[in-house]
Amino acid sequence: MGAARDPEATKARIFEAAVAEFARHGIAGARIDRIAAEAKANKQLIYAYFGNKAELFAIVLEKKMLHLAEAVPVDPDDIEGWVDRLMDYHAAHPELLRLLFWEGLEYGDTELPHESDRREHYARKVAALQDGQDRGVVTDAIPAADLLFLLTALANWTAVVPQMRRILVGGEDPGRDRLRTSVKEAARRLTAR
Repeated sequence: MGAARDPEATKARIFEAAVAEFARHGIAGARIDRIAAEAKANKQLIYAYFGNKAELFAIVLEKKMLHLAEAVPVDPDDIEGWVDRLMDYHAAHPELLRLLFWEGLEYGDTELPHESDRREHYARKVAALQDGQDRGVVTDAIPAADLLFLLTALANWTAVVPQMRRILVGGEDPGRDRLRTSVKEAARRLTAR
């Protein structure tokens, strides 16, 4: 008697294999056959569950971004703590920034699949900063959307270009710790009233 099928477990294996494949190779370079082999699933199941490769990438990125939003919500009352948690998250989950950069390389400034969902996702984050501005805990000298863009860039860049971080500030703990302190100080100054 054969093993019972578990569609949810299969979808989860496909999802994890797709995350790794897209993070390594981007959309154009990713191969459905490698995802299928890694997930121990057939290609037809991938297409049935997730659609084409571009759709699978969009679903993977969307779920990863939702996980980040739940794990590290924007906190206008503790900008330095939020930046610290964001840096920790990306150090532990480097695939999300890789996925975002592949998306940027491959789509550029053109409309993205599921872009309306992405806009809603970012609107919630901007609203959190706007609330901080309205309550006077964050400066309103910079529009909330611009501020979110600047703060995430500041926090994320060290994970995106580790070679640049290593060359400029050192690869050992003292240099990394000093840079983290500097990033949090810059974020504090950027948002100070």
